[in-house]
Amino acid sequence: KAVKEGMLEKRSDGLLQLWKKKRCILTEEGLLLIPPKHPPPQQQQQPAPPAEPAAKIKELHFSNMKTVDCVERKGKYVYFTVVMAEGKEIDFRCAQEQGWNAAITLQMVQYKNRQAILAVRS
Repeated sequence: KAVKEGMLEKRSDGLLQLWKKKRCILTEEGLLLIPPKHPPPQQQQQPAPPAEPAAKIKELHFSNMKTVDCVERKGKYVYFTVVMAEGKEIDFRCAQEQGWNAAITLQMVQYKNRQAILAVRS
């Protein structure tokens, strides 16, 4: 079930580190990153890869997430980093009033609390 939905910008891993818009769905289990519905024109000319469309959707599961660091507020944007358990850092930005970093942090803490309660009970 979706807790929050909307657009976030994710910094690409490549050399240019461009900001790419992603449709995001925050759930009680993690954050889903979905490419925007209409790819830029230069991508439409290439034949579609034989991979399943679901392969394009990336899930950042809270079980693999360590922290959400609010890096800075600059201009109209909040820049924040999701740090994964294996040390990978994923940079995001969104408009300040959207509060994505706070929403992700809150859901992650609630998830970790639920896991801790389950561990104590078992």
